[in-house]
Amino acid sequence: MTYLAKHYREDRYISLKEISENEDISFKYLEKLMISLNKDNYLDVKKGNNGGYKLKSDPKNYKIGDILRKLEGFGLTECDEKKCEKKDECSTYPIYKELNNELIKVMDNKTLDTYL
Repeated sequence: MTYLAKHYREDRYISLKEISENEDISFKYLEKLMISLNKDNYLDVKKGNNGGYKLKSDPKNYKIGDILRKLEGFGLTECDEKKCEKKDECSTYPIYKELNNELIKVMDNKTLDTYL
């Protein structure tokens, strides 16, 4: 998404190959990410010659937190209040919970254009 954001003003479709090579991301992994982002209406997709991907909207309209939640979720640990059976007896759980909450706040207040 950051690569697409960097090239947003060019108003062109960018191939997965170009993104993969320039960002050093596995083509197959990138393909899965783009399918997910396209389903969530983040991307404009063009198939065929000169096809590829571009952002549907200005980079300032995409919160980093939203993107991360859509793609992978995020946090410093695998700790999850709803899934963890040991949270009440875990001495580090409150620390990681607070850190994760702060990370979420930061990412929810940053947009793609923040890092251009």
